[in-house]
Amino acid sequence: MLKSLSVNRVTFLLALFFVMIFNIPFFSIVKKGLEHQSHVDPIFVATIPVFLVAALGFLFSFFSVKYLLKPFFIVLILLSSGVFFAAYKYGVVFDTGMIENTFQTNSAEALTYVNWASLASFALTGLVPAFLLYKADIEYRPFTKEMLRKIVFMLANLAVVVTIAFVYMQNYASFVRNNDQIKHYIVPTYFIGSASKYIYQTYLQAPITYQQLGTDAKVTEPAGATETKPKLLVLVVGETARAMNYQYYGYNRPTNQYTQPLGLIAFNNVQSCGTATAVSLPCMFSRMDRKDYDARHARAQDTAVDVLHHAGINVFWVDNDSGCKGVCDRVPNYTIDVNMDDKLCDGEFCQDQVMVDKLKELLSAKDQPQHDRLIVLHIVGSHGPTYYRRYPEDHRQFTPDCPRSDIQNCSHNELVNTYDNTILYTDFILSEIVKQLQQQTTYAPAMMYLSDHGESLGEKGLYLHGTPYSIAPAEQTTVPWLSWISEGYANDNGLKPACLAGLQQRGGYSQDNLFDTLLGLFNIHSSVYQPDKDVFQQCRS
Repeated sequence: MLKSLSVNRVTFLLALFFVMIFNIPFFSIVKKGLEHQSHVDPIFVATIPVFLVAALGFLFSFFSVKYLLKPFFIVLILLSSGVFFAAYKYGVVFDTGMIENTFQTNSAEALTYVNWASLASFALTGLVPAFLLYKADIEYRPFTKEMLRKIVFMLANLAVVVTIAFVYMQNYASFVRNNDQIKHYIVPTYFIGSASKYIYQTYLQAPITYQQLGTDAKVTEPAGATETKPKLLVLVVGETARAMNYQYYGYNRPTNQYTQPLGLIAFNNVQSCGTATAVSLPCMFSRMDRKDYDARHARAQDTAVDVLHHAGINVFWVDNDSGCKGVCDRVPNYTIDVNMDDKLCDGEFCQDQVMVDKLKELLSAKDQPQHDRLIVLHIVGSHGPTYYRRYPEDHRQFTPDCPRSDIQNCSHNELVNTYDNTILYTDFILSEIVKQLQQQTTYAPAMMYLSDHGESLGEKGLYLHGTPYSIAPAEQTTVPWLSWISEGYANDNGLKPACLAGLQQRGGYSQDNLFDTLLGLFNIHSSVYQPDKDVFQQCRS
C-alpha cells in the first residue's frame, strides 16, 4: 500500500498516471502527426509528456486538498478509465455531442458495450488505482505549511510549462495547427470540459421560450393531381447505416438484393447532420441546417412532424431504437416493448421485423383515419457494437461473422461480414414494408428511408461513431437515402415519373433537405417551407 505520501507527491503521481495510462490514445495521435512531418526535433517530442505532466500537476493541485482529494480523484479515475477504453479501442471522442449521446443512452444500449475487455480495462485502470488511492496514507501538514508547499509545487509546474512553451512555442503552434484533433484526446481535460459545457447548456442556462413553427401550414392540391385517395408516407429512420456498404452506391456485395427489384430511388452522396443519434435525429427534423444547428434552440421549437401535425396530417411515430430524442414528444407515438415477442426480442432489443408487424397492425385497423398519414418507423438497424444481434440466423448470409461486442478483437473481414448482414436485413425489412404498401387500397402509398449517421469499422483506427463532425471520416457522415413512390402518390403530388427515374443519378443532398421534402410530399403550403430544399420539387409539374 502507499504509505505516508505528501499531498504534492500524490498530486504528481496522479498526473504521471493520467499521462502514462489514460493519455495513450493522445500519444497515438501525436505519433501519427509526427509521421507526417518531414523533420522531427527529438527534444521537442520529449517535452510533450513533460509538458502534459506539469500542466496536469498544476491543475490537479487545485483539487488536492484535505477531504476533497480522495473522493474527487477516485471519481475522476473511474470516469477517465471508461473514456480511455472507448478512445483506445474504438477511437471515440467525448465532445459535447458524444456527452449528450451518453446521457441519453438507455441501459440496454449501454450494456452492449460491456464485455470482458471493457471490464478488465475498467478493473486494471479504474478500480485498482482508485482502491490504492483510497488506502493511501496521505500526510496533511498544518494549513499554512501545506499551502506554502502547494504554492511552490504549483509554481514549479507552471515554470516547466512556461519554459517549454517559450522554447518550443513555434513547434507546438505548428504541430497543433496541423493536428487540431489531438486536443480531443487529452484526458481528463477534454471530456470534463465537454461534460461541463453540456450540463451548463442543458440544465443551468435560462430556458428558451418555446416557438411554434408552421402554424399556418395547410394542405394544397398541386396542379395536375388526379389521385383521390388520401396519401400515406412511411418514413423509416435508419440507425448507423453507412452508404458505402450499399449495393446502390457501387458496393460489390448484394446488400440490397431485396429492394432492387422494387424500383427504389437512391440519392447519391447524402451527408448526415451529425455522427451520433442524439445530434442527427433532432437535427434532421429541425428547421435549422447542420451549420447553424443548436440543440438547445432545437428543443425549444417545432419539428417537421409538428408542422405536418399542424396541417392536419395524421402523424404516428413508432420507435424500436433509443427514443425519438424529443422529435415525437408532441405527436402520438409508441415505443416497442422489448418483451413483446419471444422470437424477435431478447428483453433488451427487438429485431426490426417487429416494425413490419406493427405497421401491418396499424394499416389493418378498422378505425383508420381517412386522411393523409405519416407513419415514422425508427428502427434499430445496424446499431453496434453488437451488430450480430440485429439480424436473425436465417439472414446470416455473410460469414464468418463477429458474434461478440468487443469488435476490435474480431478480424476486419468478420466485422464487415457482421455489419453487412445488418444492412442486408434492413434491406429485407424495407422490402417487406414496400410490399405491404403495394397492397394498399385505402391510401396512395410511398416509403422513404434515411439513416441518422454512418459507422466506422476499423478504418483509420476508428470504430463505431460519434467522432466530432469537423474531423469525422466519410464512413460516419455519408448515409443512404432511399425512396419508393407509388404511381398514385406521384399523381397526387404532381410528380412526373420520368423525372423521378432521373433522380437516381442525382445527389449532393443532406439531412438538411428532409424538413422541406416531408412538407412537399404532403403538398404543404407554409411560411416555413423552402421549396428549393425539397428534393422532389424539381419533378413537380
